[in-house]
Amino acid sequence: MLSGILRRLGLADQSIGRVLIACMVIGFASLVAAGMAAIWSTGRNQLHIQAVNHTYEVELAIARAGLLIEQGETTRRGYIIARQPVYLESYRATAAQIPVALRRIEQLTMDNPREQANLARLRALVADIEQHRDQTNALVTAGKTDAAVRAFVEDTTAQRMGTIRELGQAMDREERALLAIRDAEQQASVRAFYITISIASALLLFVAVASFLTVRRYTRDLAASHDTLRDFADSLEDLVAERTADLTRANEEIQRFAYIVSHDLRAPLVNVMGFTAELDAATVAINELVDRLERTAPEIDTADARVAAREDLPEAIGFIRTSSQKMDRLINAILKLSREGRRVIAPEKIDATALVGSVRDTLQHLIDDRGARLVIEGTLPDIVSDRLALEQIFSNLIENAIKYLQPDRPGLIEVRGARQGARITYEVNDNGRGIAPADHQRVFDLFRRSGNQDQPGEGIGLAHVRALAYRLGGVIDVRSDLGKGASFRLSLPATLTEVQGN
Repeated sequence: MLSGILRRLGLADQSIGRVLIACMVIGFASLVAAGMAAIWSTGRNQLHIQAVNHTYEVELAIARAGLLIEQGETTRRGYIIARQPVYLESYRATAAQIPVALRRIEQLTMDNPREQANLARLRALVADIEQHRDQTNALVTAGKTDAAVRAFVEDTTAQRMGTIRELGQAMDREERALLAIRDAEQQASVRAFYITISIASALLLFVAVASFLTVRRYTRDLAASHDTLRDFADSLEDLVAERTADLTRANEEIQRFAYIVSHDLRAPLVNVMGFTAELDAATVAINELVDRLERTAPEIDTADARVAAREDLPEAIGFIRTSSQKMDRLINAILKLSREGRRVIAPEKIDATALVGSVRDTLQHLIDDRGARLVIEGTLPDIVSDRLALEQIFSNLIENAIKYLQPDRPGLIEVRGARQGARITYEVNDNGRGIAPADHQRVFDLFRRSGNQDQPGEGIGLAHVRALAYRLGGVIDVRSDLGKGASFRLSLPATLTEVQGN
């Protein structure tokens, strides 16, 4: 039931996450598109404004050039009629400004071949008019007024001026046509901008609605799941209490069974060891009898009897004694584990640095014999736990590290610790012979050992460590490779309650 609820919540969370991420992506893309559209539209507006201003500048330059040409014609006629020098000076000033005005038009229309062609025709007409004006002005200045009047009457200036006016109007129409094209482009840009903004707004509205509906559905499902979990939690507490009681009873039964079995095994084992001692004593008498027969009655002494008395019987007794001693150690180990399982856990605040320091002092003679060093890195985090159990854990781990160091390099054992939320992790690292990956789990099994068996032991140390770690509410694991040392990592609750320990 619980797995189904968690699976349902997990699937809902994944779906909600995917939907909300999709909405965020769409919304962000919409905002980016709207921003880019605004930037693009602003740039287009700037270009349009520049183009409009340019058109107005060209029109003003054309109008100014036309006005100067008209003024030149007016001052020439005034000079012919009134023959006053002031008209001639005014004409010359006006004529000097005309080239400047034409150059301005040329600069403004460099990118327009049609306007450049119109400007070339305009310059030719202006040059022709100025030539005739200079001739009539020269006649007036020489006092030949009648000749100047006849030249003026015969001149086709009026026709050329009309052509200039038409040319100016054509140039204005060209600029107006360009302005119309630019206005159309500007209107298209504005329409594109509004379309983009509309699409982005629609997408944002869709994202908002979709997000709202998704979150509302998730909230509704979450509320329903919380109700289901609350109902399940009510029944789970009773179930856990019942299962805990069952496990406690089963554990007590196992401990009693182990104690009874080991106690019952010890009685016949003591008998075996006693009779073995008697057999050993009898072997001495048998050997003396064989020696006497060999001296006094060699005819009844046989080689088989001598071998049985001097070799086979002592060897068999030795095997019996060795096996009995091993069995005795194993029974003692079982009894030790059984007694440890029945011991009441007593949590207290422990200075872990001082505790490891006391373990180091206890094992200092063994450390010195192996030429090793034990280093406590920094200050180990304090913990609320069972002092005796924690001391036994560190003693076993450090003693194992000392026993299995590499003889070809100086031994180094490091102890460090760190707090991670409500748990504390202690590590015991060494540079010894290491443990093969295939044996990482089996080294914690009872009576199981790994690697070369050149050190004394029955394979109960790490099993005892794991059992103690479990009782303290923690776990222990190992990371190691052959020839590269080992790292035992112990994870315990920072504060152990009596409920956890019992």
